[in-house]
Amino acid sequence: MNYFEFYGMPVSFLVNEDEVREKYIELSRKYHPDFFASETEGKQQEVLQLSTLNTKAFQTLSDFDRRMKYILEIKNLIHEGERYSLPQSFLMDMMEINEALMEIKMAPDMSRIAEVESQINATLDTMNREIAPVLWDYNDNVSAPEVLAKIKDYYYKKKYLLRIKESLDTFGDSQ
Repeated sequence: MNYFEFYGMPVSFLVNEDEVREKYIELSRKYHPDFFASETEGKQQEVLQLSTLNTKAFQTLSDFDRRMKYILEIKNLIHEGERYSLPQSFLMDMMEINEALMEIKMAPDMSRIAEVESQINATLDTMNREIAPVLWDYNDNVSAPEVLAKIKDYYYKKKYLLRIKESLDTFGDSQ
């Protein structure tokens, strides 16, 4: 059973986060291990597993990036250790940012770090605007495979940019 089924929700990249939170609270009460202390060992284990499943479901479904990764995993579109090839056009666009990152490694400069971070944020904003209609239109029952392919592409591009941003944060912290 996947997390969406467990919460009785349709598979969606854009969920109602209040609904997710409410379902988590409801199931937390229902499967709280303390309420089953006098039950058999087997029943206690079952409830503990359901309680753990509820926590993992909440952590995943309440976070956009985790939820996206999870959906792509349950659709068998991404796999641990996968070596996804980013589009050449994206990599060409990233060349300038990567060159700036190398310069910053050699000679950290806070203003340059801020400039590159601004570039990354602008790229992420553009990507988010482009993917938003795709996410809104996604319907698990009828969306074509190309839709999921676009989302997978977005996922890996964003992951790439966030790694660069993380590196920049490291350089900024060492200043």
